[in-house]
Amino acid sequence: QPQSAGRRCKMEALQIIWFVLWGVLWAVYFLLDGFVLGTGMLHLFLGRSDTERRVLVNTYGPVWDGNEVWLITAGGATFAAFPTTYALMFSYLYTALLLLLFCLIVRGVSFEFRGKVDNLVWKGAWDKAIFFSSFLIALLLGVAFGNIFEGLPMDADGYHGSLFSLLNGYGLLTGIFFVLLFLVHGALYATLKTTGDLSERAKSLAKNAWPFLLVAAVGFLIYTAFATRLLGNYFREPYLLAVPLAAVLALLGIRMFIARGATLYAFGASSVTILCVTFTGIIGLFPNLIPSSLDTSYSLTIFNSSSSFLTLAVMTVVALIFVPIVIGYKIWVYRVFRAPVTSEEIAGNRDAY
Repeated sequence: QPQSAGRRCKMEALQIIWFVLWGVLWAVYFLLDGFVLGTGMLHLFLGRSDTERRVLVNTYGPVWDGNEVWLITAGGATFAAFPTTYALMFSYLYTALLLLLFCLIVRGVSFEFRGKVDNLVWKGAWDKAIFFSSFLIALLLGVAFGNIFEGLPMDADGYHGSLFSLLNGYGLLTGIFFVLLFLVHGALYATLKTTGDLSERAKSLAKNAWPFLLVAAVGFLIYTAFATRLLGNYFREPYLLAVPLAAVLALLGIRMFIARGATLYAFGASSVTILCVTFTGIIGLFPNLIPSSLDTSYSLTIFNSSSSFLTLAVMTVVALIFVPIVIGYKIWVYRVFRAPVTSEEIAGNRDAY
């Protein structure tokens, strides 16, 4: 009996560790791919010439595919650590996730194919593909997490929703919030990674878009209080309110730093906002992965959908070895490509995007 109790405690510890890692993977993905999505949504509006649009693509060209590793790892962690949740999520939300996958494919192809033919019609088509795919990815991610926060209509008979039922008020508001969050993040990134008039236009756009982000954030917080059970953990453990409070302060900090001309600090505040917003949702979900909006006894949690003790233990060892390597590699890559991209550099480089 003591051995059984001890093993049970170790199992719960591993389940909690992998829930935290699952949240970290999503947070880092939103942070890194968020500025790519944001810059992609601004692609048609910021770039006034082919050279400027090439500059924008080349600001994230060397790093965008590496950012996708965090999305793949988040999906892989769900599959390996919480296979029941993975299986039912891809069964219940198959159409929505397939649409998201198609958008990810189109966006990646757009980056690579845009410059393959020196033709305005060809490039214009791929420019539109970059914009629409980036917008839809941001929107779909927000809608997906909005519905997860709210809970899916599932019980013993399975899932009772459809693709259109996901487009509810709270899901759409969360989607709009994600779009604006990534758009401001991308505009600040473009400000740092470009020069001259292009950089100034990106900065102005970030400044003008921020009030809309603030309105969406306030609406999201108010709607969350009525549409979800996310606040329950915060009422039980008030010290956790430090996370959403940090998100609010960082969001306000974006505007303050933009006004002072401290764009790097504004981008840092935007990064903190994304991380804290993600963790606010993850903390509110615990211990759920996908709550049921019909009956909480049918919610998918870290305890009723996890892998075996041995699987989680082996995964933990692997993560301790390879996650620091990946982080070190990403830091090195961003350091190598830290310099802004200039129009002169792109105009004379046929090998660039």
